Amino acid sequence: MSNSVDRREFLKKALIAGTAVPAFTNALPLESLAAAPKRKSPNEKLNLATIGVAARAYSNITGTKSENFVALCDIDAHRLDKASKEFPHADTYDDYRKALDREDLDGVLVSTPDHMHAPAAAMALRKGLPVYCEKPLTHSVYEARVLTDLAAKAGVPTQMGNQIHASDNYRKVVEMVQSGVIGPVRRVHVWVGGGVRIEGKRSKENHPPAYVNYDQWIGPAPFRPYNETSFHFNWRYWWDFGNGQLGDFGCHYMDLPFWALKLKYPKTIVGVGEKGHGGENDCPSQMRVDYDFAERDDLPPVHMTWYHGGWKPKGAELYEKNSAVLFEGEDGRLLADYGTNKVFMEAGKEAKPVEPYLTRPQTHHIEWLDAIRNGTPTGSNFGYAGPLTETVLLGNVSYRVGQKKLEWDADNLKVTNVPEAAQYIQREYRKGWTL
Repeated sequence: MSNSVDRREFLKKALIAGTAVPAFTNALPLESLAAAPKRKSPNEKLNLATIGVAARAYSNITGTKSENFVALCDIDAHRLDKASKEFPHADTYDDYRKALDREDLDGVLVSTPDHMHAPAAAMALRKGLPVYCEKPLTHSVYEARVLTDLAAKAGVPTQMGNQIHASDNYRKVVEMVQSGVIGPVRRVHVWVGGGVRIEGKRSKENHPPAYVNYDQWIGPAPFRPYNETSFHFNWRYWWDFGNGQLGDFGCHYMDLPFWALKLKYPKTIVGVGEKGHGGENDCPSQMRVDYDFAERDDLPPVHMTWYHGGWKPKGAELYEKNSAVLFEGEDGRLLADYGTNKVFMEAGKEAKPVEPYLTRPQTHHIEWLDAIRNGTPTGSNFGYAGPLTETVLLGNVSYRVGQKKLEWDADNLKVTNVPEAAQYIQREYRKGWTL
């Protein structure tokens, strides 16, 4: 029997019996008891399945190409055919459920549109399989909580695809903030250039290409007739399938303050914005979201603001950054983006050097592969990525209920002051689909 089957059977029996399997912490997951006894040799390739094979999915395949791809899944036969030429020994599927029914998998890549992340990742976790899932982790707040809980129960290595999390610069910034270089931080600004890229149109008649399994692509989302302006990549700017610019980049840029300041769930959220385009897709071109977080142990409360589409905090032009994160501390400010950081100290204050203390993984993908083999930690495991995704998506919930301020009860996954927000926290799945 293969190592992967041994590991999966152990997990199934443990979960059925109610055995406690170690869960992941917010930042560094504990090693899974299920993975420890039957690890693959470091020289033995892992059997991987990928759900999605092109565009962003291909980037994830490239990052894990050292392994053995045995299953390729995509709803677009043209894309699938191209991928199968590169991996001729892999089986092909247009339904992820069939791909995940295999008994020889050691890990799964989920690189679909947002609305399909949770169903595919949840099925893999219930089978005891390690999962690498693109950002945002899910399409809805409720789905993020489900995957967080499933990952904790499964005790397998997980990683959300906010790959900048593994970068040296992000880790330097976290070390500087947490070491107190700029003093206690109570205010953060996060701004990202760009907004909605298309003016989408809806179709009245459904005529998907013959090479596309469109019903499988729609999945649990409300059925909409096929239209190119809501298909490949363009889906990102329709609420049915994506989460606009906030969903696209929030888990990249908000990751930095979320990590550095040890944030989790916000107390209040208010998102305002403007559509700014003539399409029938309603995602806002410009947006501002204010998040308030309570004190965390000895850390002060934090007010974090997100901006996109050209909206920026007052004075941002002085920093000459199209996209950036600005920490405001008692002793100074720290400006950072993906690859750079700069400290601006208050008069009479000095920025002291910080000794590195965080690990430096080779890459975000390899960190996940190493975790499968060795039980080592992953930085953006679902225990961390789930709350981050919830926070990001709550900004869209506020905007969609009329740009109202939300009071968030994280323990009960409920907006306490705006009842109509419930429909956006957890949406009803299309008939025949469950999480």
